[in-house]
Amino acid sequence: MKSSKASGILAAVLFCYGVIALWPSRTTAKESAGSTTEVMNQYKKPDTEEIRKKLSPSQFAVTQQCGTEPPFKNAYWDNHRPGIYVDVVSGEPLFSSLDKFDSGTGWPSFTKPIAPAGIAEKQDTSFGTVRTEVRSKVADSHLGHLFDDGPQDKGGMRYCINSASLKFIPVAEMASAGYGQYLAPFVAAGLATASGTETAILAGGCFWGMEEILRKVPGVTKTSVGYSGGTTDHPTYEQVCTGTTGHAEAILVEFDPSKLTYEGLLGYFFRMHDPTTKNRQHNDVGTQYRSAIFYNSDEQRATAEKVVARLEAAKKFNRPITTEISKASAFYSAESYHQKYLVKNPGGYNCHVLRD
Repeated sequence: MKSSKASGILAAVLFCYGVIALWPSRTTAKESAGSTTEVMNQYKKPDTEEIRKKLSPSQFAVTQQCGTEPPFKNAYWDNHRPGIYVDVVSGEPLFSSLDKFDSGTGWPSFTKPIAPAGIAEKQDTSFGTVRTEVRSKVADSHLGHLFDDGPQDKGGMRYCINSASLKFIPVAEMASAGYGQYLAPFVAAGLATASGTETAILAGGCFWGMEEILRKVPGVTKTSVGYSGGTTDHPTYEQVCTGTTGHAEAILVEFDPSKLTYEGLLGYFFRMHDPTTKNRQHNDVGTQYRSAIFYNSDEQRATAEKVVARLEAAKKFNRPITTEISKASAFYSAESYHQKYLVKNPGGYNCHVLRD
């Protein structure tokens, strides 16, 4: 059994890279074509001594000596955070989390690079096989290998990449790190805004009172009240009030993760409403007043579930938490007179208070 298990591991490693340790591979063919003038002007490859000082021994072995790190024992094989992956040597952008998938190999796998012209492909005939090696265009770092067994609905390609070749830039830090031009797909996916902030959609009763508290939370950059979680397109306030649209009165919160984490935001959320009264907040009754977290990513979902579990275990409430945790759908902004209602109408109806 022991030898069989070892053979299985070796086979898996050979399937992806052809090696199981930091061994060099050889390349023989010319790089694939592609103009990278703009990239070359922006990113540079340091000299060898500077690279050696900058990188860890494993990073140097992988990027400079064509080594391979162990599967399942590397930084990013199971990373699900939104953001981009750049060359650890030069910083040139390589891959996006939007194109990352779990291949089961134990290495980060992507269906495509951010920019095909920024990737060089070479024929690799080492270890008695013919494979396609993938290298960065500017730094000429060894990244990994390219295979044609990826998701068929995404083009069928699998870029099997070493974590040691990469540096991860979270979506919240992309703009400040100089990668703002790559934010558009994350904005379209609802994972970020053009400024690099993140968004959250929360529901916990009348949205007037929720917004009045959330807009003042340090780290929150923008709030908007509206409707989410239902089936009616572009509902009006009157329609939502009937309880037949499926929508909840909700808040779209834009926040700066460097100042306020999503978990921290949920901390305020659970302090400002009663998450144990199903479809009700004080005098407001109906499905439109339900407690709900509409997550924009798997990371937000996992965080929400963790927070709820922690509150339940700590018995923070006298009754079970009924907060709905579901994938975010369309958010429809409410009519203008609802926006910042309590700013426009001081002393207006408000059933929310921030508890200790």
